[in-house]
Formats: sequence, structure tokens, C-alpha cells
Amino acid sequence: MKKALFIFLGLFLLLIVISLIFVMLQKNIPIGERIALIRIEGMIVDSKDTIDEIKDYTKNPMIKAIVLRIDSPGGAVAPAQEIYEELKKTVAKKKVVVSMGSIAASGGYYIASPATRIIANPGTLTGSIGVIMEIPNIEGLMNKFGIKTEVVKSGRHKDMASIFRGIKKEEREILQNVLDNVHEQFIKAVAEGRKMLYDDVKQIADGRIFTGEQALKAGLIDELGTLEDAIQSAAKLSGIKGEPVVVSKKESFSLINLLRGPKELIGVIPSVKIKYLYSP
Repeated sequence: MKKALFIFLGLFLLLIVISLIFVMLQKNIPIGERIALIRIEGMIVDSKDTIDEIKDYTKNPMIKAIVLRIDSPGGAVAPAQEIYEELKKTVAKKKVVVSMGSIAASGGYYIASPATRIIANPGTLTGSIGVIMEIPNIEGLMNKFGIKTEVVKSGRHKDMASIFRGIKKEEREILQNVLDNVHEQFIKAVAEGRKMLYDDVKQIADGRIFTGEQALKAGLIDELGTLEDAIQSAAKLSGIKGEPVVVSKKESFSLINLLRGPKELIGVIPSVKIKYLYSP
């Protein structure tokens, strides 16, 4: 009786395993060694989701390499720096290959620079190693309509870069020093990530953009190719034989994100921000 029970349980468990395998195959759920594809698209205004995704794939033993698809003109400084630092940690554990889409400039290039390998299309716009601060000035409009603002402040520079008036000479010098310091951070990050000499990076870090072909000659990328080439490169670097299995997280619906609005809209709301942004 016990023997028959054990045989029945064994067959039942085997049936469950076979059923799960069949379901996974039907739903195209990949089995075995995988490559993770992470997409960074549009303005970079937040780093949390990207960092969480990078961490999840880094911890997952089934993920042998990560392909980071970047199609972004850059964005806010802090999120780009946070993603950069997380990628640096990941590169020490797994291979990370960047695939550049139509544009991967300024902050988009910043986050790419620590990758194991960078691949761009010949016509990709990249580079734009620089910093920008755009300050709206509606003083003339206010004067036209007879509108004035009254400011109470604790120090003479507390309302520096106010949109209600122009920038004074001393304030412009202070702001320029801030931008120069953040620009310096950008140059050092690229030099470290790309293993280039600081002076070589500084020479081309004047905000200019490059095509993929020009970036290759300048040493900013490693080769020309498509997203598929980047996937194949990641597979080769991580020792995956045959056709690699690619997994990617689908963006889930979020009421909070809906209320926030598109990232591109957030990026154009008038405000004083320092940005790693290609903004022609």
C-alpha cells in the first residue's frame, strides 16, 4: 500500500513538473542562461526604477550579462550620477554592454561610460559632454503688465537665479563656478569609465556632439553596431554559447506615474536645474 502511494506521489510530482515546463514553453518563458535588456528612454529625471532593475538582474544568477539600451538626450545630474555609480558596481560582477539608439548624449553618455563595452549605430548622436543651466526670465513680461514681486531673504544670494529678474554679474560668476565644478565631475567620470586620460577627455568635453562614427574615432565608444550586435557581444563576453535568451521587464501601469505625467513634460517645466542635457 505504501509503495503504491509513493509511486502515485512520484507520478503526480512528475506530472506537475512536466505541466510547468509545458506552460513556460507555451508562454515563451525563457529557461537557462539569460541576458537582461534594460531600456533607458527619454529624459533622465529619476534613477530609482533603473537602479532597482539593475540590482535585480545583478543578483539573479541566471542573468549572465546586461545590455543597456540608451535612447536619451540626458537630463538631471543627480539621477545620471546615481545610475553611473550603480553600473560601476555591476560591471565588477557582470558584463554590461551599452547599445546606443538614436541619441545617447550628455547624461545619456554619462551613464554609458562605465560599461564593459559601448556599441553605437553610425548615425547615433552621442557625446555632448557638458553641463547646462537654463533660467527663464519673465521680468520684461511682468513689467509690461505692471506685476511686481516682493522678496524677503536671509542673504543677498538667496534668490539667485530667480525667474523674476535678470542675473547680476556676481551671481553669474557663482553659477558659472557651480557649473564648472559639475562639468569637472563629468570629465572625471568619463575618463574613469572609459579608461582614458583626463586631458584627452577634456579636449572634447566642450558640449559638442558626435555621430557614432566620430565617437569611435574619439574613443568614446568601442564599435559600431545595432542592438542585436550588442546582445551577441554580451553573450560572447559572458560565455553564452548559441543564441542568447533575452529577458526584459515590461513597464507596469502606475497611477502615480500617470499623475506625474510624461518624463519629457517634467523636463520642460520652468525651473532652475543643473542638467547633463543635450538641448539644441
